[in-house]
Amino acid sequence: MNKNRSKKFHGGVAARMILGSLAAFALLAVSGVHAQEKANDDDREQINFSLIPPVTPTAITPPEGSHLFLVGHAFGSQGYVCLPKDGSVSWTVNGARPEATLFATFFGEPIQIITHFLSHDDDPKAPQPVAFGNATWQSSFDSSKVWASATPATTIAAGTDQSCPNTGSIACLLLTAIGTEDGPTGGKILSKTTFIQRLKTKGGSAPANPATGCLTTSDVGHQVLVPYSADYLFYRAGE
Repeated sequence: MNKNRSKKFHGGVAARMILGSLAAFALLAVSGVHAQEKANDDDREQINFSLIPPVTPTAITPPEGSHLFLVGHAFGSQGYVCLPKDGSVSWTVNGARPEATLFATFFGEPIQIITHFLSHDDDPKAPQPVAFGNATWQSSFDSSKVWASATPATTIAAGTDQSCPNTGSIACLLLTAIGTEDGPTGGKILSKTTFIQRLKTKGGSAPANPATGCLTTSDVGHQVLVPYSADYLFYRAGE
């Protein structure tokens, strides 16, 4: 299965049937179907999803009154740029640029449910000035969006808790929504999101060896994409 391949649907009865089926999948996901996700070909572990919030450290736990409504397993990359730092260079000057696709399993088949990337926050209520780019999640069903951000206080290092067990991977986070947008036809699958957890991260950290392309000032501007996977849990206020 090519996870990065998108499919376009054209007019006609067959297309409407396919789109109707996808809409039903989306409704099941939001309503609370338990989903089981297979990891990629190099890692055959299975991850069982349920809409019961996991036990997590206080720093990355949504506030009381938050309702878990959707879970997806992401496969993607964290992008880094080599930039000057303290008289030398480093991959870690800027935050990583995320690019990922989130999947859930319905009736035994993995279905793409969300894309995750960096983009401009188009919500008029977004914090000002609007940043160059904010972490973005967009529904594959109705194109609704949520932008969210974390802080050092809502971050834990990988390997420090069972919800974030893989030492050396990117951190686990609680992200607060800083903007939302309904889909072009009024869809609201993600536009009611208030918090997002990133848990069970695997990979994605900047290369530890600078010789991978960020060693001297002549390497400034070099870029690298580091594969990662993670679970993303979406919460909204109330029931």
